[in-house]
Amino acid sequence: MAPAPDRARAARWGDLRLRVVSALVLAPLALTAIWVGGLAFTLLIAAAAVGVGIEWIHLCGAASWVRSRVAGLAWIALAGGCLIWLRADPTAGRANVLFLVLTVWASDVGAYMAGRLIGGPRLAPRLSPGKTWAGAAGGLAAAAAIGTLVALACTGANPAALGRAAALGAAASVLGQAGDLAESCAKRCFGVKDSGRLIPGHGGLLDRLDAVLAVIPAAALLAYLLGHGVVLWG
Repeated sequence: MAPAPDRARAARWGDLRLRVVSALVLAPLALTAIWVGGLAFTLLIAAAAVGVGIEWIHLCGAASWVRSRVAGLAWIALAGGCLIWLRADPTAGRANVLFLVLTVWASDVGAYMAGRLIGGPRLAPRLSPGKTWAGAAGGLAAAAAIGTLVALACTGANPAALGRAAALGAAASVLGQAGDLAESCAKRCFGVKDSGRLIPGHGGLLDRLDAVLAVIPAAALLAYLLGHGVVLWG
């Protein structure tokens, strides 16, 4: 029998391999669609929205949750529409969507790694026992760092713009983690562990996209306020 520390380490990192394999399959597909834009991107978002919507309906379960079904489907449709609208900007669309997707991914990875490596006090034990304050801080730091790098690659080394990109990446992390907790709360209310089993190591599409669903509408509002053709950190 393996020593207790080895068993604890195996349990802590048991899903890492599946997560990495899933990311290696899905990330190139998503990034290619973002880069190409147009019909390819629209079809990908439409397919994802349909998949998430089906998972949400199954998640809600009983007919007594009709209002929850409608509210969730409306939010999914809003986020999908906002994402397509953001990418349709011929000047800033690609950079903005890449920025948002990469910062949310960085937040997820940073939170996972910091949470597993550091542990410590739980962030919201009643909603999601696995999340820690260390993980939340790691996700925020990773999102700020990746946001800065994306801005550097897209618009160059303008210190003020890079500072805004770091702040925006951190804000995306906070919103994304709030969306993650909101989905965890919904799953607890409906008595389920995962929204589905489509993505090995992650669960369902909703489990993977909950943070994006929280971030995109806010980003679309910011893009609208900034005006056409302006990067979000500009």
